[in-house]
Amino acid sequence: MDLLNVSKTRYTTKAYDSSKKIPAEQFERLLEILRNTPSSINIQPWHFFIADHQSAKERIATALVGKYAYNAPKVLDSSHTILFCTQADITTEHLDQLLQQDELTGRFKDETAKQNQKDARTGYVEYYRNEKGDIQRWAENQTFIALGQMLLAAGIEHVDATPIGGFNEQIISEELKLAEQGLIPSVIMTLGYRSENDFNAKLPKSRLNAKNIFTKL
Repeated sequence: MDLLNVSKTRYTTKAYDSSKKIPAEQFERLLEILRNTPSSINIQPWHFFIADHQSAKERIATALVGKYAYNAPKVLDSSHTILFCTQADITTEHLDQLLQQDELTGRFKDETAKQNQKDARTGYVEYYRNEKGDIQRWAENQTFIALGQMLLAAGIEHVDATPIGGFNEQIISEELKLAEQGLIPSVIMTLGYRSENDFNAKLPKSRLNAKNIFTKL
């Protein structure tokens, strides 16, 4: 696998072939890659809603109306769609769940190591909540790391993908009762295989020159 070539050849798919489906085993592998996404202090502040059949995709598409209607066919014609959500706040319950999982995984040599992890993670959360005052932004930044990981993974797996930030957040929040779950919708990702009518597949990739974005110190 040539990772550089993958980065050069993957692109944002604008139209999908609805007749083509990602094999179940391959999609499960993609989900496992998603689950293994890195995050700051391993905070994992996300939840992913998977739409793998038509009625589920239609629920996501309810938020693609008005000025966002052009995105609806991407969801409806995709093989699978994922809604990436972020926790609106980092709760004590979530921190406890993380600590319990750390312990089950065998990350602590003793109780002191466990307490140190608890104190360090809590300290970071309190810093972003109280001093920075932007814990939701910090948490959502982690969710976008997950999106980036999945976009690259899809390219490696020869699966086409589209990140969609244009959707009605209020509609999808009400449809899936996100507020009641302490979640905010962050981004939608569609996965599948490009249509022959996808104009973007025929266009050259455009990126700024290295001299415009890199400064060697």
